[in-house]
Amino acid sequence: MTTQTHPNPSTTTWFVGASFGHTDDQTARFLKDGIWEILTPTEKERALVRAMQPGERIAIKAAYVRKNGLPFDGRGHSVSVMGIKAVGTIVHNPQDGERVQVQWRPAEGVREWYFYTYRSTIWRVLPGDWMNDALIAFAFDQQPQDIERFRNEPYWRERFGTIAPDKLRFPWTRFYEAVAEKLLDYANDRSPLIEGIHQIAARVPGLGYLQDKFADGSVGPLQDICPFTVMGTFNRGLTDANRKVIAGELAKLIGVTVPVPPSFEGIPILNNQRSWFFRYADKRGAGDIDALWRVFVAGHALVEDDQPETREAFIQAYDVATQVWGVAWNLSAGLYWAHPWDFPTLDSQSRHYLNKRLGFNVPVSGQQGPCDAATYLKLMDDLCARFSESDYPVHSFPELSLESWKYEGPSVEVMSPEGAHDHAGEQDSDEAPPDTVQAASPIVPYSVDDILNDGCFLERAELDLLIDRLRAKKNLILQGPPGTGKTWLAKRLAFALMGEKDPNRIRAVQFHPNLSYEDFVRGWRPTGDGKLALADGVFMEAIIAARKAPSAKFVVVIEEINRGNPAQIFGELLTLLEAGKRTPSEALELCYPDADGKRRPVHIPENLYVIGTMNIADRSLALVDLALRRRFAFVGLEPRLGAAWRNWVVEACGVESALVADIEHRISELNDTIAADARLGKQFQIGHSYVTPAHRLEPGDTRMWFRQVVATEIGPLLDEYWFDAPAEAEQAMARLIQGW
Repeated sequence: MTTQTHPNPSTTTWFVGASFGHTDDQTARFLKDGIWEILTPTEKERALVRAMQPGERIAIKAAYVRKNGLPFDGRGHSVSVMGIKAVGTIVHNPQDGERVQVQWRPAEGVREWYFYTYRSTIWRVLPGDWMNDALIAFAFDQQPQDIERFRNEPYWRERFGTIAPDKLRFPWTRFYEAVAEKLLDYANDRSPLIEGIHQIAARVPGLGYLQDKFADGSVGPLQDICPFTVMGTFNRGLTDANRKVIAGELAKLIGVTVPVPPSFEGIPILNNQRSWFFRYADKRGAGDIDALWRVFVAGHALVEDDQPETREAFIQAYDVATQVWGVAWNLSAGLYWAHPWDFPTLDSQSRHYLNKRLGFNVPVSGQQGPCDAATYLKLMDDLCARFSESDYPVHSFPELSLESWKYEGPSVEVMSPEGAHDHAGEQDSDEAPPDTVQAASPIVPYSVDDILNDGCFLERAELDLLIDRLRAKKNLILQGPPGTGKTWLAKRLAFALMGEKDPNRIRAVQFHPNLSYEDFVRGWRPTGDGKLALADGVFMEAIIAARKAPSAKFVVVIEEINRGNPAQIFGELLTLLEAGKRTPSEALELCYPDADGKRRPVHIPENLYVIGTMNIADRSLALVDLALRRRFAFVGLEPRLGAAWRNWVVEACGVESALVADIEHRISELNDTIAADARLGKQFQIGHSYVTPAHRLEPGDTRMWFRQVVATEIGPLLDEYWFDAPAEAEQAMARLIQGW
């Protein structure tokens, strides 16, 4: 074969498989013949092969998962691995969509890469993203993988990161995965499984619902069972103690050695009245239970080896299983129990969170039926792609399930074992099966220490003072120049005041010139039929919520509180904000009656607090109303560039340690200049947020990042400050990046 060299290779790289039919490894033949080819490619794969250009680098990969023999502690979880078996350079592409000629390097043995892998046969990897850059350097330049960085990335951190064991949030996943793996042994013969479960039911309360109805009208023990109903035995509305006992007995039966989890927080549970994934025998389809086992097995195969053929098998099995009466959306919850890191649960609360918080529209089949398998897998893939983003609200399916409950969770009625048995007959109703619900939300403690750990640059004593003033005055305003972290701190102060991180007890609103009393407290709103109806605003909703739970603290966060007209927006409630008037005896009638037309006096309860933020550098804002000033404690925030800031941006943000002091010096000099200018003053200084990266910087990017911040954020602000002296703004910008 004639080959040619390409001294200036393209930046595009290719990672390709070398197995025909999953078992026949062609690597040795490819290296011997100087080619790479694909067997029976799809149209998409043909297009990718045709896109391969001479000069581009190519690597033969093999992707798999592993639990043991890892160079780090995998905590019993399966880890994605990609073995790099050979690398070379493409020298010719005949454009047949099936093969290319390659100048392979001599094989040096398989080198293993962890976490960031791709199962499909062809993977086109472009430089520019740090993960891609690291993979390219590992495969083609013999650079080692920074395993510590990968395992501590958001998507993998909870499973494989260096988090202390007592800080892990989802220890239950190991037990659930272990149960699912052992259940595979019963896919073809369930008789010992169901017999063992009935033996457990004879000595453990809570399993009396496993009684079937047969075609001859008789009633007796269930004679067959699906894997999801098995896992549902300890995922129902029972007490935690009862669930642990059932889970422990089941683990002994099937040979699971992983300990039963200490709690079941945030895990979807079945409705006690619909705890089976199939109907009674007298109405059950002949293949219903088999269909559920097939999707269970297909799901495991997909997790172990995500290839086109395993996907297609899963799609077929999933779509058949959703036709089994009683399954509906619960199938996704069952798959989530079995593989919580790999499959999302689409129970009603998770769908609500996906739609309202994450912006994913989950399609339905028919009126309320579950989405089909292709849609489910696309949603799964799209979410996994977003999980790796450091600022995304969630980074895994367990976190998504947990946050969906905390977003707006329904209460769960916990039924006694006897109650569950009494309602077992509901299993046979012809109504559409209800959705899964979720377990009670866990309490996530939050304190002043957590504010500091999150990256606050104030001293602890200063934070303690803020909390004390908020407790005593009930109302606090954080004021300061732009970029001093007012909004960031406001919500964390709210959490610390409450003692836990519960976003449902915080209401946030931004004041602006067009905001009115009707928007904030109560007023007339248009309805869908073109009429008007009285509706409560954000503040009135917070008052009602606080009255319903007097033992809990609630907080309203008002951003840019001086951008609106507080006296007009609060109305008569401005008087009631005073800490000394938070009693029913001080109640006043609102301008508008309640929805039923009655006028009931309203007071602001003791457990409702208000935190406002105020940018004191905005020339467009009027002086704050004196009545508002009397009712709030005011605390000034200033730029905080010091030891705490330096340590944070170096350790958490990747700013180069050799440059961080220089950045601090340049910003401090600029702030001294601004403070000394009679036209401006200290209230116009540049806050530390401008020079605190939102995302971790790549090594060597500090100078470029700082220049970009100056050009696109600080520079335009200086132009506004010195709008009548543009030369001064230009000089200040020049000094910031001089020598950089």
